[in-house]
Amino acid sequence: MKKLILLITVICACYSCSDDILDLTPIDQISEASVWNDAKLTQAYHTNLYNVIQHGYKIHMQMKATDESFNSISWDIGNYSRGNINPDNITSVANTHWTGGGNVYFWNTGFSYLRKINLFLDKMEETSLEFGNKAQLIAEAKFLRAYTYFQFIERFGGVPIITETYNLGDEYSFERNTFAECVAFIEADLTAAIADLPARYASSDGNFGRATGDAAKALKSRMLLYAASPLFSPTKDLAKWQKAADAAEALLTSGYTLHGDYEELFNQPSGSANNEIIFSKQFSATNFHQAPMHNLGRRYGAYGGWWSSNGPSQNLVDDYDMTNGEPPFIYSGSGKTYTKTINPASGYDPQNPYANRDPRLDASVIHDESEYHGDTFEMWVSPNGSTYGFDSYKQSSDNPRSNYIIRKFMPDDNTDISWQTNYTNPWIIFRLGEIYLNYAEAKFELGDEATARLYLSKVRERTSVDMPAIPDNVTGEDLRKRIYNERRVELAFEEHRLWDVKRWKIAEDIENRPIYGMDIIKDGNVKTYTPVLLLDRTFLPEMYLLPIERSEILRNDGTITQTPGWDN
Repeated sequence: MKKLILLITVICACYSCSDDILDLTPIDQISEASVWNDAKLTQAYHTNLYNVIQHGYKIHMQMKATDESFNSISWDIGNYSRGNINPDNITSVANTHWTGGGNVYFWNTGFSYLRKINLFLDKMEETSLEFGNKAQLIAEAKFLRAYTYFQFIERFGGVPIITETYNLGDEYSFERNTFAECVAFIEADLTAAIADLPARYASSDGNFGRATGDAAKALKSRMLLYAASPLFSPTKDLAKWQKAADAAEALLTSGYTLHGDYEELFNQPSGSANNEIIFSKQFSATNFHQAPMHNLGRRYGAYGGWWSSNGPSQNLVDDYDMTNGEPPFIYSGSGKTYTKTINPASGYDPQNPYANRDPRLDASVIHDESEYHGDTFEMWVSPNGSTYGFDSYKQSSDNPRSNYIIRKFMPDDNTDISWQTNYTNPWIIFRLGEIYLNYAEAKFELGDEATARLYLSKVRERTSVDMPAIPDNVTGEDLRKRIYNERRVELAFEEHRLWDVKRWKIAEDIENRPIYGMDIIKDGNVKTYTPVLLLDRTFLPEMYLLPIERSEILRNDGTITQTPGWDN
């Protein structure tokens, strides 16, 4: 046993200095007693718990830990893509790092909020205050606890299950629970929460963004999909895949529909009508983000993700199908030695690489000759490098070297792009498109390939996308590849890719493939497009799960064991 030191933090600004010589309550602080003896303050405390839900509108987005982008920096989240993470520097990829760290390491933030959630639940058992919605407040807290634990298990596997509230000076001894025990705990919290939550709120409702029964079902769908996946269930337990399918199916008839315009789905202000979103982190004029200024290039006075490090990769661009439904490339080999050849059935032209592609490419990525905000983008360079387009990396270090810029999440033509604009488009946590993909994957693993193709095709047939359905003759491993690739392009940049390639146990292949960009040479009026190697990445087998910060292990005298593979 040892004394609690730092793992779980004390609630911020809730302790007064009552032992002052004059025994005066500071007027700039709220005492703990005041919080739990005032219903409005208690509800304000409860609202603060939602800050455990992170968003991806960071200077350094999580995409740069994956093959979705070229990560030009060798520090911070660059440690991850270069295989340099270890128990001593893992917090450099945490959301608490000054640049955001891509939300990869969640341990400190998660356990800090876990204490606050458990404290709230404890106080709700003791309180004599009257709340018109007490059961709902408790249910929302349980949803947030379940969400927190899901963030833990996708990163670390099994972690300590803590339901008690510890204070400074309390004795404790924490040990890791198994992954299966954590899954059961999350599932129990979600089942309890669903019973006391409204099914949903309209997107225009002021409560939209608070937990609902459907949000809890969506979290259960994602969590059970992960639990059935090869990383966490290497024996392919069909009972787990059935639970994953059932969890997704529970949302298929809940009244959600795919938003017709894929681009608009991600750039509408919070509160806009959008029947695809199940749960999201909302923003307002006073609680806003500046994602466009983080991700766009010099044309708009932005900086492309700091050191132009949020530039989408050629690897991602290559995986958008042609409009005839065929993938442009056929891959062979794996990891650093993989190769690709043009699929002869696709009609892909390497010197006209963006023609006749899945419309989600243009809705997600700005490339050479893209039209956006009334501008035509120019990523070209002359043969001798003396002249270049305005959006080329040669023109400004704020333009990504990959020669691609994020378009997904960026404003429409009617919204100003400037540091003076407060952007409020939400960060989507759960949406129907993901649920369709969850269902397709689970049904495929259960052997129901027809249903898997049907729900893949539903995603592809969105009005603005209108891609061909998956043909009936795509079966077996070819269908699995289609399922994996459909998640890749449909959910691009939405913080799924890193965890998907891990749970599928394909990261040693995918995350060891070098990252490419596209060089465009303009000689007179003729352009030549040539992929260019930008980063030779490293993914080690131990990276399937994250290490725990070494100082955290030491603080716990080794009662919390290090993640396997990171012991040295």
